[in-house]
Amino acid sequence: MAAKAQEFSSVWTRPERQRKDQPALSREQIVTEALALLDTEGYDALSMRRLGSRLNAGATSLYTHVTNKDEILELAIDEAFGDVPMLPGVAENWRAELLTLSRDIRAAILRHPWISTAMTGAGLAYLGPNLLRLSETMLALLEAVGFDDYSADRAANAIWSYVLGTTSGETAMVTTIARSGQDQQEWFTNFMAMAVQATQSYPHISKRHGTMSDIDVAQSREDFFDDELGLILDGLEVRRARATGK
Repeated sequence: MAAKAQEFSSVWTRPERQRKDQPALSREQIVTEALALLDTEGYDALSMRRLGSRLNAGATSLYTHVTNKDEILELAIDEAFGDVPMLPGVAENWRAELLTLSRDIRAAILRHPWISTAMTGAGLAYLGPNLLRLSETMLALLEAVGFDDYSADRAANAIWSYVLGTTSGETAMVTTIARSGQDQQEWFTNFMAMAVQATQSYPHISKRHGTMSDIDVAQSREDFFDDELGLILDGLEVRRARATGK
C-alpha cells in the first residue's frame, strides 16, 4: 500500500518525514506563514524561495516537510477549511444543514480567494483531514435520510461542484472589483450598463442584465447562492422521496 501511495505526488499520500534532530521549522509554522502570504498577496506570490524568506529560513529547510510548492498548497487549502464548523447532523433538518454547510464552505473560499485558483491544480487536496471531515459529514447526513451509497456520492459531488464552481466565479468578480478601485455597488452598476449595451442582439440575456442594474449586490450574491443551491436540493428531495416512499 505504501508503494502504491508513492505513485501519487501528494503530501497526504506519504507519512510525514521524521528526523532525529529537532528541525528548525515545524509544518505548522510553514502552513501558517504560507496561508498568510496567500491571503495577503495572492496565489501567484507563493514560491518556496519567497516562503523561506518570510520564515527567515532557506528553501532547503522547507523540504524537510514538503517536496514542492504543490504540497504547500495542499496543506494551506486544508488549513483554510479548518474553520468550517461541524453540522449537528439532525436528519429531519437535512436540507437546512446542507445549505448551512454550503454557505460556510462558500464563506471560507471568500475569506481565502486564492483557493479558487489553487484547487484547479492541487491534485489530491481533497484528501486533507479538514476536507475529508466536510465530505464525511455531508455523506453521513445524506445516507441518514435515505440516500444509498451511490446516490449520496452523486448528491455530495453535485453540491461540492456547485459551491466550488459558483464561488470561483464570485471570487473572480470580487478580485476584479478590488483592482478597479470602485466600491462593489458602483462597479456592478457600471458593469450592468455596459453589459446591456453589449448584449442588445441577445434579448434574453440583455433583459436579465437590465433588471439587475438596481439590485443590492452584496445581498443578492447571498440570495442567488441560496436560490441556486435550492434547485439542487429540490432535485435531491424528489429523488429521496422516490427512493424512500416518503
